[in-house]
Amino acid sequence: MTNHVDFSSIVSHEFPAVVFVNPAAGGGRAGAHLPRIRKFLESHAIPTEIVSTTSTEDLEARARERIGNGHRLLMAMGGDGTFQGLANAAFGSDILLGVLPAGGGNDFAAALGLPESPLAAAEAILRGQLRWVDLVRVRTADGRERLYVGGGGVGLDADAAGYASGAYRRFPGRLRYLAAALRALCGFEPLQVRAEFPGSELPSMEARVLLASVLNTPTYGAGLRLAPEAQISDGWIDAVFVDDLKLWGVLKLFPRLMHSGDLRIPEVKRIRAKRMKLTTSRPCMFHGDGEIIGPAPVEIEVVPRAVRMLAPETS
Repeated sequence: MTNHVDFSSIVSHEFPAVVFVNPAAGGGRAGAHLPRIRKFLESHAIPTEIVSTTSTEDLEARARERIGNGHRLLMAMGGDGTFQGLANAAFGSDILLGVLPAGGGNDFAAALGLPESPLAAAEAILRGQLRWVDLVRVRTADGRERLYVGGGGVGLDADAAGYASGAYRRFPGRLRYLAAALRALCGFEPLQVRAEFPGSELPSMEARVLLASVLNTPTYGAGLRLAPEAQISDGWIDAVFVDDLKLWGVLKLFPRLMHSGDLRIPEVKRIRAKRMKLTTSRPCMFHGDGEIIGPAPVEIEVVPRAVRMLAPETS
C-alpha cells in the first residue's frame, strides 16, 4: 500500500511550499533551474516560495523560522550538504521534506530513488509517496552534535572535502570529487584508526587506513559505490575501512567504485553497526556530506526514521 500525499492539506497561499536554494550548488548551476521548478509546482496548484540562501547557517535559520510560522512542506535544492542543513533544521518536527538534486554530489537523492534532473525529481515526488528515512548523528571531540544524510568519515575523504568545496568546486559532478581525492592523496599520511562498536558484540578493531567512512547511503562522492549494500531506511550504518594504499592501488579501485562497488579484497573492510566510535592516532577532522563537522574522536549512531520525505513511488 502506498502513502500518497494530499498536498491541499499541507500547503496554501498563506503557507506555501518553501524551496531553499543554494545558488553555489552544482558549480553555480542550480539557479538556472529555478524558473522551471517554480512554474511546475504552481502548475500543480502548489503555491511556492523560493528562498536563496548564503550559507548552511543561513538556510537552517530561515528553515526554523518557516517551521515556527506554520509552513509544512520544505524542500532543498542543491546537493547533500544543502539538504543536510534542512534536515538538521527540521529534525524533531513533523515537517514534510523534499530534495531537488542540483549539487555536485547528490548521493542522498539517488538513494531515495530520485532522477538526476531537479525538474524530473519534482515530477517524481509529486506523483510519489511519503517515506521515513534514517539519518546519522555524529558527536565530535569539541562537543558539537550534528546530523548528516549520506556519507562521512576521517582520512583522505575529509581532506578531499576541503578541495572539493574550494579549488575544485566548479568541476562537474563526479570529476570534482575524483580530482579532489587525487589532490588530497599527494602527501597524505595514513591514519591509525581504532573503531569501537558500543552496545554490540562486534569486536573493536585497529587499522592503518587511507580512510574510515561511515555511510547511510550506498554511494558518496557523486556516485562512488563505497557501501553498495547500505540503505537509507534499514536502521543501520555501514562503516568502510580502506587500508593504506598507494596511488596505483587507489586508481585500480576507482573503476569498481564507479560501477558495482564489488571490493572483496583484503584492503577493504566493511562493517554494519548501530553505533560506533572512531579514535585516530593524530588530530584530524570528521566530515559529513562533504562538510567539515569537527575533530576526532567521534561518536556516530544511526537515527532511524529521523525525517519524513517526499519520495518516488516504489513498486
